[in-house]
Amino acid sequence: MGMNVGQVEDETISAINTTPLVDVMLVLLIIFLITIPVATHVVPVELPREANKLRETKPENVNLSVTRVGGVYWNQEQLDNDTLVARLKTVATLQPQPEVQIRGDGSAPYEHVGRVVLACQRAGIVKIGFITEPPARG
Repeated sequence: MGMNVGQVEDETISAINTTPLVDVMLVLLIIFLITIPVATHVVPVELPREANKLRETKPENVNLSVTRVGGVYWNQEQLDNDTLVARLKTVATLQPQPEVQIRGDGSAPYEHVGRVVLACQRAGIVKIGFITEPPARG
């Protein structure tokens, strides 16, 4: 019988044993794979069908158009910024306050549309809507 009596060095083990971590993760994965199909089953009901309705422009709504060069039109009448703010202030006093619908040109810089939004804010308009083209079907 021999015994190796050598020098004993106190070395720290710098490797982490990841085997228990992998075991726990595999158990959790199996638990989730079993419980997910149970959680996704719901009571089968027939939901009502509803078609998308186009938003109708009411006559009392204010329609503003912004061109790509920055022109602002109230219906078909071109306005400068001061006249726009003055008209919007008169509209802001109406009860109920009408909605301002902004139709901005798709190639217009946001700065032009932003000026109209700022004018609405300065006039005290509460509801501002942006009118866009619906995406093509199919």
